Amino acid sequence: MNWRRVGATAQRVLRQLRHDPRTIALLLVVPSVLMGLLAWILDNRPGAFDAFGPPLLGIFPLVVMFLVTSVATLRERTSGTLERLLTLPLTKAEFVLGYALSFGLASVVQAALVSGLSFGLFGLHVQGSAWLISLIAVEDALLGTALGLSLSSLAATEFQAVQFMPAFILPQTLLCGLLVPRDQLPTALHWLSDILPMSYAVDATRQISDAGTNTGRLIGDAAIIFAFVVVALATGAMTLRRRTR
Repeated sequence: MNWRRVGATAQRVLRQLRHDPRTIALLLVVPSVLMGLLAWILDNRPGAFDAFGPPLLGIFPLVVMFLVTSVATLRERTSGTLERLLTLPLTKAEFVLGYALSFGLASVVQAALVSGLSFGLFGLHVQGSAWLISLIAVEDALLGTALGLSLSSLAATEFQAVQFMPAFILPQTLLCGLLVPRDQLPTALHWLSDILPMSYAVDATRQISDAGTNTGRLIGDAAIIFAFVVVALATGAMTLRRRTR
């Protein structure tokens, strides 16, 4: 592993992002607007935004980073850029880590902006620490990045990459405990939710917003999310194809 090549890859991706205003808007503006819209919708229901806001503060970055990363990685293949890069000493693992690093930095900015607006302008309140919620949001965004890198190898076109949203992300949204507590789900669905990463993202934010303490369960949820990130990045490095046929 050559960290200089990883850093060079991350710099290249960040330069591309800087010159792509639509992607920047998707990364930064869309999650902020969605949180603001949620606060507006729930304005006449006291306590509702405080209940739904923290989990969605983790889900929105995950979804957005998943979409952006899967499409961006696919473009590298379809344009032939990845094939040219891999003729150099750059390895697949270094490419994947470079992408993860660049979008990881973007996720920090994203989480800081969305959390700042949510806890400030939109009036979100939690019993626990706001910065812990923001930290989990960053980890969730990294999870979305890792999953996007991993699953992009299965797509041949950008349309197929977008199709992973309803196929892979939306079922997790239904089973993660956002709408119905997971312990109230039918047994089979509860077992299924136990192996889905978004379940632990929602659990972690609720541990902070409800309990207000850094409990062992919170640490366990954060560790499981990190494990999903590592496994997804490793899978992405192993399954990454040089080009789309």
